Amino acid sequence: MTSTLPARLPAAGGVAPVALVSESALRQNAPLALAAGTGSRADDVFAADAWGHGAEWVASVLSDLGMDAAPLDAAVLFGLPGSHARPVLSLRGRALGTKPLLRGEGVSYGYTHRAPLDTTVALVTGGYAQGVVRSLGNAVSVSIDGRRHRIVGRVAMDVCVVDVEDAVVPRGSEVVFFGDPVAGHPSLREWTDATGLTPAEIIAVVGVRADRRVTA
Repeated sequence: MTSTLPARLPAAGGVAPVALVSESALRQNAPLALAAGTGSRADDVFAADAWGHGAEWVASVLSDLGMDAAPLDAAVLFGLPGSHARPVLSLRGRALGTKPLLRGEGVSYGYTHRAPLDTTVALVTGGYAQGVVRSLGNAVSVSIDGRRHRIVGRVAMDVCVVDVEDAVVPRGSEVVFFGDPVAGHPSLREWTDATGLTPAEIIAVVGVRADRRVTA
């Protein structure tokens, strides 16, 4: 199915967040998706560019496994919340830099967040143009070097601000917006709870708007 979603757009400065899709997770999930889809109405796994994972890539992996997409349960195949399967897609950004934020100072448009204490904030690649929904500001956290840090203030078009407190976050540090909870990443469920969107709606947008890459 041809995607009707917008094409990818580069983030500020040409540094786009990365939608990382895991081939090992897709291969591991495929037999589970077949079992889950048997005897029920299977979802169209190729809808919206394979739910943001890349229809051509998903088709090639399934073909290599000798599998037909028709009977597969898409939620299980892609490891969405509630499926008990490995998430195939994760969203990663990069820290562009940090700066001190003094008590009472605000961040981003409208100063919807003001620091209750002196702290440090990081500017991170990834904004609403790449699927980091505006309502995630002041609502969810990201993972940097294994620690959780909250997104604060309003999410901008290509970047957002993260309160890193006392952590040392060098420029270029990887920031995980969501991924595999088993690996300590924030869950996509946190995004659905904060936004009211479905997992499919979120990953379909993220997958086509971020810089999508395949990993083993």
